[in-house]
Amino acid sequence: MKKRIITGAVYVVVFFALVALKWCVPGGWGSLGFDALFCAVAVIGCLEFLKAMGGVSYLQKVITVAFCAVAVPLYVAVQMAMGQGFLALACCACIYAFALAALNVFHHGVSTVKGTAICLFAMLYCGVLSTILSAVNHVENNSTAAILLMFFTVMFADSGAYIIGSLLSKKIPLKLAPRLSPNKTVIGGVGGIVGGMLGSIIAYYIYFGLGKVLDTPLVYDSVVPAVVAFLIIGFILSIIAQIGDLFESAIKRDCGIKDSGKLLPGHGGVLDRFDSMLFCSVIVLVAFGLII
Repeated sequence: MKKRIITGAVYVVVFFALVALKWCVPGGWGSLGFDALFCAVAVIGCLEFLKAMGGVSYLQKVITVAFCAVAVPLYVAVQMAMGQGFLALACCACIYAFALAALNVFHHGVSTVKGTAICLFAMLYCGVLSTILSAVNHVENNSTAAILLMFFTVMFADSGAYIIGSLLSKKIPLKLAPRLSPNKTVIGGVGGIVGGMLGSIIAYYIYFGLGKVLDTPLVYDSVVPAVVAFLIIGFILSIIAQIGDLFESAIKRDCGIKDSGKLLPGHGGVLDRFDSMLFCSVIVLVAFGLII
């Protein structure tokens, strides 16, 4: 628990440092701090995933990790230059997918079709979803609000599930997903939803307060109050976050491992920390790209 608390405290300090960098450096250059973080998540997460799954040849691993290393920087560069980041990402993904397919032809017997399927999923799970995190970081309006909402909701959903589950699981022992994570309970899941919604409200008021000070108000035009919109998004994210966490549990269960890695003491690996965030990135991008 001591290691978990120390690692969590460092995580929070780094997060707020990146928020300050993003908010204070003009021209979108401050956002590059979060982009670097998301690129690291893509690469390290890919390495963790491929190690856990096994059955992948060295060349398949090289191609897959290379894609995850290129995906975020390519998206950011093209998006900032000409606003076509996703087109560049799609073309890049196709090129690397073709390279994996070629290995099945010219490296057959070592680079298997099963290994190719694992690598393609790693590209999607680690590379593409990490790039969507960067897309959230670069939405045209309210990108800082989107980042705050995403991080706070996921953090508070995780904490709410843990605290409420620990306090009430003996009184309400109904399991949420007993085959995947025996310690997770339905009441803990409810606590996660409550915690996530609380996190979304806190994110709103942090952005609202600092936005007044820094003269960067929320760009919003709807009959629904912005705080209600944040609350609704937070509710959805708190559910998706727990699904993402359980999905990672399913991977670890099938692979027979406890943690995806050992990089973060008390938390496990990068995927153990960012699994929920990767899933939530799509919802946040849709919400802030199309609605808010």
